[in-house]
Amino acid sequence: MAAVVAALVLSGCGGAEGSGQRPPDAGAPAPGGTTPQNPAQPGSADTTAPQSAPGSEGATPPQPGSEGSGEPAPPPGPELPAADVPLPKDAARLAEALETTSGALLDAIDDWVGNGDPGQARPPEPVVLLALHQQRVYRHLARRPDLADRTFDRLPAALARAARDNVEATSGLFSLTRPISGSAKFRVQPAEPAEVLLGHFKKAERRFGVEWEVLAAVMLVESRFGRVRSPSHAGAQGPMQFMPATWKAYGLGGDVQDPRDAVLGAANYLRASGAPRDYQRALHAYNPTQPYIDAVLLHARQIKRDPRAYYAYYNWQVYVRTTKGDRRLTGPEPLD
Repeated sequence: MAAVVAALVLSGCGGAEGSGQRPPDAGAPAPGGTTPQNPAQPGSADTTAPQSAPGSEGATPPQPGSEGSGEPAPPPGPELPAADVPLPKDAARLAEALETTSGALLDAIDDWVGNGDPGQARPPEPVVLLALHQQRVYRHLARRPDLADRTFDRLPAALARAARDNVEATSGLFSLTRPISGSAKFRVQPAEPAEVLLGHFKKAERRFGVEWEVLAAVMLVESRFGRVRSPSHAGAQGPMQFMPATWKAYGLGGDVQDPRDAVLGAANYLRASGAPRDYQRALHAYNPTQPYIDAVLLHARQIKRDPRAYYAYYNWQVYVRTTKGDRRLTGPEPLD
């Protein structure tokens, strides 16, 4: 299994074996050479902390908003969408849902980054649920171009641009896959904390000059930030989905399953293949399909426009397209 993006799976990225060619200016020679492999069709997928009881003696201090506190109660936040809430069917209500959800999601991300701890593995529930709802709307629109256009026309300009990019990326990636057996089994795992991964991306950018936003977008497309654990049926492995020979050549002696090592290896390979001068060429070496290249660059563009998009994408979940419909493999209960 490899490369899960918005309900689909790609595989064989990060180069292929046995071609006798290697990218120019490679950071390390490729024994026998490597070239990209056409993406294989999918054969597999795309704790609540305990509450402490009061332990101090005496009366519990009044909470803000309670009688005798002297402080007003905080205003109620927006109602969070359930993980499986039905989506609107018409453009006007979809636009309203997307605008409300995206605004609330950015506020929740600001609170998480500013007052929380993105270095911890568990994002707060509002971020998780709002990001999932946003993702589901984009996936819904990606299958319905006419409805998507009518929805975009009802959005504010900045959100319409973001929505078009996300829907275009998702739709293009849908075109690279076909549904698989509904009984197929998949291996997934929690992602490393968002801030930890961000540190890996920025370290790789400093070392190889490959923009961290592009590296983040590659990991988003390839494995939903490492949530996909199983190798692809073509043999690609790890959170950045490397074929073994390519990893041997460009992995810098690291562990292909380790997110830090995988990000550094990907930056090395992309630099050897033309980045940052020519991202189209470099990403073509990673996966020689235009929808893949476009999706990575569209997602990277969103992160460059607003870094909060990285935290939103981090909370997008793993979906797989099956003959019985889409299955969500990660995220809050109930799963699809």
